[in-house]
This record gives sequence, structure tokens and C-alpha cells, in this order.
Amino acid sequence: MLGSLWPVYVCAQQTSASSAVDAPAPTAISQAQAGQVSSGQASSSQPQGVPQTVVSLDEAIRRAQASDSVYINAVANRSVAAQNRTIARSALLPGASYYNQYLYTSPLRLSEIQRQHILASGQVASPVAFIANNAVHEYLSQAQVNENLGLNLFAQYKRAGAAFALATAQQEIARRGLVVSVVNGYFSVLSAAGKLEVAQRALDEANHFSSLARKLEAGREVAHADVVKADLQAQQRQRDIADAQLAAEKTRLDLGVLLFPDPRTAYTLADQLTSNAAQLPAVPPRAEIEAEARQNNPDLRAALEAVNVAEQDVSAARFGYLPTLALNYSYGIDAAQFSARGPDGINNLGYSAFGTLNIPVWDWFATQSRVKQATVQREVAKTDLSTAQRQLIASLDELYNEAQSAAQQLQSLNTSVAAAQESLKLVNLRYTAGEATALEVVDAQNTLTTTETMRADGFVRYRVALANLQTLTGKLP
Repeated sequence: MLGSLWPVYVCAQQTSASSAVDAPAPTAISQAQAGQVSSGQASSSQPQGVPQTVVSLDEAIRRAQASDSVYINAVANRSVAAQNRTIARSALLPGASYYNQYLYTSPLRLSEIQRQHILASGQVASPVAFIANNAVHEYLSQAQVNENLGLNLFAQYKRAGAAFALATAQQEIARRGLVVSVVNGYFSVLSAAGKLEVAQRALDEANHFSSLARKLEAGREVAHADVVKADLQAQQRQRDIADAQLAAEKTRLDLGVLLFPDPRTAYTLADQLTSNAAQLPAVPPRAEIEAEARQNNPDLRAALEAVNVAEQDVSAARFGYLPTLALNYSYGIDAAQFSARGPDGINNLGYSAFGTLNIPVWDWFATQSRVKQATVQREVAKTDLSTAQRQLIASLDELYNEAQSAAQQLQSLNTSVAAAQESLKLVNLRYTAGEATALEVVDAQNTLTTTETMRADGFVRYRVALANLQTLTGKLP
């Protein structure tokens, strides 16, 4: 099975001729530095004495969800859709209100002769100039119950429910995409820290080889060309470690943007970089992935709900051809006095009720255009659904193959690192015995450094591939 991704480098035992060489050990990186590197902490840009925030993967996801604008917008859209559904439902139910109004109308001013003429003709003289109002002072205080009935209201309610389901699926899509981004950033920080440790070990090994070559040259056992080659190797390792430090700091800042208000916040990751099979999540069986993808894939669910929304839009547009009914019931006061009884003792309390049937006759083809518009949008939604179904099938194969390939390559890289370590050990022994050249030592060092760096990249590739595969099933952290 896979061993530790970063085993302690064991230096080759030196012969008696080189045992007196006073050279730094290949693992010259200190315990404090090693602890910082393995936890994903680039200490070069962090002030001393600043408390470190320990961040696990779950904590990183929680922090990212609290600050990522895309995810927050998705959550807000879902909340708005939930309120729209409530509003659409309320339109189906009777509404009650208490209506209060005071009307003042200018009185009808008649001369006595005009008044007598009207009375003589048998007509009733109106007390106000506007016949729509009943008196000079008129008070209305009524409780009203209103109800609107129409099939389009039911279609709008169903559409609001489908829109809420669509917003829920879109929120889940945003959440899973954010989780993949966090996983990528989280393990990239660990990988960059591991590469920095590899670069430090390579530098220590190059310095050791340079010192050894100088000692052997002084004893006339090797040529000066070996010293030159060793010095060039050490100089290259100095540049490599500078690049590794820069890359580690960049990945920390990129992850800090997702997690903290200030990306420069000092933090330490709780996980360690490892390729131990027992410590890594395994790739689920193919049948399990397919079953869960059919049930829990948010992209497919969002496409289905988009089709449902479009169907309800078509229904609501077609219902525009049908009549609508409005009902009203009012109870209260509509009198010249604001009181339950008038001056003559007549009861001012009363009620009224009416129903209005609105029959559409002609709207210059507006309803017909709405139906055509909704039908076109429905066809687009169906096309999107078909595309999502095909994409799910393709993504399932691609992501599953990628996860399996990444797992196999991680195992292969672990074997290669072990072989490269053994090769460097043997080359060091042969060089000390005068049986190997400096070029062979440098080549063995480069091979070990390259395979260890590739293994760090392979670790991130596996975790990201697994996270992408899990976006199809919903089994994310």
C-alpha cells in the first residue's frame, strides 16, 4: 500500500573515507520549519507572535460560504423565490381590509324659485353638485373581503413553486462549485508547502554534495569539474526554493481570499499532506456514483425545474383567453354621519356585495403573443434539459475516469519516489567509493526532486478530481 508522502530522507551511510567530512545533513530543515511547512504555513511573510488560526477543511468551507458573493447571491435568490411563492399563494386566498374614507362635495346652490319649480314638477332636488356622491358630508367605514378567481392565478402559483425549486437547485450548484474551489485551494496550499519542503531538502542535499566534492577534490580523489557541477546544482536549488516560497505564499493568499476579510491573516491548516491509502477517501463504486448522480445532481434538477417554470408560463399565458371573476363583500357605514345611527334613528350600518366577470374580447393579439413567447421559452428550456442530461452522462464518465487515473498515478508516484530515494542512496555510495560521476549524483538528485514534486501535484489532482466527482452525487464535505 501507499506509504507516507513525505518520508524522512535517510542519508546514505558514508564510508570511512568520507565519514570525517563535516557536511550538513540532508534533512537540515528544522523541526519548527517542518511543522510550518507540513501544515501549509509559509512563515516568511508572517509576523512573529501573531496567533495562528487553525483551519480544517470543514471550517474552510463554512468560512467560504459566509463570504463568497456568488454563493450568497444564490442563497438570496432562493429566499426571494420563497417569498414570491408566498405572494402567489396569497393571491389565491380571500383578502380582508378595513376601508375608511371621508368625502366632501360642494352643495347644489339653488334659488328659492328654482327649488319651488323642481318640487312642483315632482322631482327631488339633489343636495350635491356631483350626483355620484350622496351628501355634502359622506363617511365610509367598511370591512371588505375581496376574492379574485382565475386559472391564471393557479398557474402563477405553480410557477412560483417551480421557480423556488429552481432557485434551490441553483443554490446547491453554487454550493458545490464553491466546495470544489475550497478543496482545490486548501490542498494546493498543502501541496505548495510540501513542494517547499522538497526544495529545502534538495538544497540541503546539493549543499552536502558540494561540500563532499570539495573535500574529495582536496584529497585529489575527484576533478575540479565535480566541484563546479556541484556548485551549479546548489545555485539552482537556491533559485528553486525561492520559487517554491513564492508559490506557497501565493496559494496561501488565494485561499485567504475565500476564507478571511484580510487575505493576509495568519492561519494553519489542520490536515497534513499524505498519500497513505488508509488516510485518503477512496473512489466510490461506479454503480453507486451513477445511482446517486441520477437522484442528486443539481444541474439536472435545475434543468427540470426550468422546464416546469416554462410550462407554467405557457399555461398562464393561455389562461389569458379565459374570463376572470372578482367578488367583493363590504359591511359598515356609508352615510352622512359617522355613527351607527343617524339623527332620525335610522340604522347606518349595512352591507353590499358585488361580483364582476371580466370577459376578454380584444387585446390586439397581446395574449396570442404572450402564448407564443412562452412556448418559445419552453422549447429552449427543453433543449437545456436535453443538454444537461447528455452533459451528466459525459461528466460522469470523464470525472470518474479522472478520479481513478489520479488515484493510480498517485500510487505510481509513491513507488517512483521510493525508487528515486533508493537510487540516490546507491549513487551516493558509489560516488563516495569513486565508482560514480558527479553527473550521476546530480541526475539522481534531480530525479528524486522531480518525482517528489510530481507526487505533491498528484495529491492535489486526486483530491480535486474526487471533489469534482462528488459534485454529481452531493456527497461533499
